[in-house]
Amino acid sequence: MTLKLYVDHVSHHCREVIIFCKLNGIDFEEVLVDLSKRQHLNPEYKEVNPIMQIPAIMDGKFKLSESHAILRYLASAFPIADHWYPADLYKRAKIESVLDWHRTNFPRGPAGFVSLSLLAPAVGRPLNPQAAAKAEKLLIASLAQIESVWLQKKGRFLLGSGQPSVADLSLACEIMQLEVLDDKVRERILGPFKRVTKWLDDTKHVMAPHFEEVHSILYKVKKKRQKQTSPVGSSSTQSSRKRDLHSKM
Repeated sequence: MTLKLYVDHVSHHCREVIIFCKLNGIDFEEVLVDLSKRQHLNPEYKEVNPIMQIPAIMDGKFKLSESHAILRYLASAFPIADHWYPADLYKRAKIESVLDWHRTNFPRGPAGFVSLSLLAPAVGRPLNPQAAAKAEKLLIASLAQIESVWLQKKGRFLLGSGQPSVADLSLACEIMQLEVLDDKVRERILGPFKRVTKWLDDTKHVMAPHFEEVHSILYKVKKKRQKQTSPVGSSSTQSSRKRDLHSKM
């Protein structure tokens, strides 16, 4: 039976699973769970994932949620290159340490900062400069740890590896949330971290063309936001902003 992915491209958790399947030639059926229409709360979807979050997968009768758990399962259930999730116990444990650090330190990192500093009005909430400033500090501290701990002088990818793992894919997808920011703001945050910037570029390159294709939704959101914030027609775009960006991040 065909693997089913229950996803929405606006979610970076979903994007990492989609990209992984595309990169590794895993056949799948993409089932849209539209966050903007709150389809993740539908009773039908609750049968797939009782927690009512995305992504989720169904492989035959087997159902699984949580993006990192899904990546681990796919890497073990399908014939893929070893570098994604090594059979070597020590190498795998190191990758697990990055995945755990990611979920502990980065859950409200880029997405939290983007929401608090930019997209909150799109979902009917006011901007919160104080919370945004705090989120930015946490984000920068996490980027500094990636720069100094997880990225090493040897190797293009995390942990000094010459090839990417599921940890590279997952962390890169979350950092990509920053693409919706104005270029100056994004540069202010990422610019000081030269290793992170080069690693992100290397990740995009080695995962081409699927990485950029799946992330195209972010560039569309940015383009819409720039049009909406332009002086011309600003009054006519306010009502559409909520409709276009609701639950997009």
